Amino acid sequence: MPENNIWSEEFGAATDAPILLIMGSMSQGVLWPDEFVGRLTAGGRRVIRYDHRDTGRSDTIDFDKEPYTWDDIKNDVLRVMDAHGLNSAHLVCHSAGGLLGQLIAVERPERVRTLTVIGSSPLGGGEGAVIMRALMGEPQPEGSLPPPAPEFVEFFRALITNPPPADRREQIDLMIAEQRVLHGTGLPFDEDAARLLQERIYDRARDLSAVANHRRAAAANPDFEPVGVLDQIKAPTLVIEGTCEPAKPGHSALIAERIPGARLMMVEGMGHTLPMEVHEELATAILAHTAA
Repeated sequence: MPENNIWSEEFGAATDAPILLIMGSMSQGVLWPDEFVGRLTAGGRRVIRYDHRDTGRSDTIDFDKEPYTWDDIKNDVLRVMDAHGLNSAHLVCHSAGGLLGQLIAVERPERVRTLTVIGSSPLGGGEGAVIMRALMGEPQPEGSLPPPAPEFVEFFRALITNPPPADRREQIDLMIAEQRVLHGTGLPFDEDAARLLQERIYDRARDLSAVANHRRAAAANPDFEPVGVLDQIKAPTLVIEGTCEPAKPGHSALIAERIPGARLMMVEGMGHTLPMEVHEELATAILAHTAA
């Protein structure tokens, strides 16, 4: 398979300790807020964020001709590090990006200085199956991960069954509605800020529909996540979850339990997004973690 081009950008001094920001499935790198990135660089870090393949300004791929799996998306992380001349970096990951970070910490420990996982699920925990059963209204087997919140399930059930947006305005309105659900109920929702963000995401995407290829990649290799390997992670690990997490409630505690020495941090009022109100708390914790 020919290598695709991955868009990335970096901030801060080249001599500072590097932090690579890894966003979640179907998500552009600019979902790492500029103000949050600025706090990290002001704290003496070289910060890199990037767009996954099939998102934002990275290449879109004809999946029928060049199918890929989440192993390839994971390897893109290492390609970004190589392109920026990094033998190792502090990995700061959100949502499904946390699965990538956990797996790299298992497979390539020499490349991970520290690991920070925000709003994610434990590697090998079957998160995708839990969400799918919730959307289908099926019972969860004993011992499975906690299911998403009812408002999350209601929104995504409707998203699956409703017709697609007809134009840019309808699409952005739908993206804002999704952000509102993921934001949770613990902090005020800034709709004006949400509109600016989603307009930016819409306008910088080469092909907004291409993000669906991430689902196809997951289906192409359902055994992507190894089971029972988190105890192999040696990198100092910080696990962060909001107290109003709607997508993966309680998953972070399970990650922290399974990674030796990991520390769990709960952020009051935060959901599954990174609003302005939590930037200082998150940045302060990450700066301290990556300085240790």
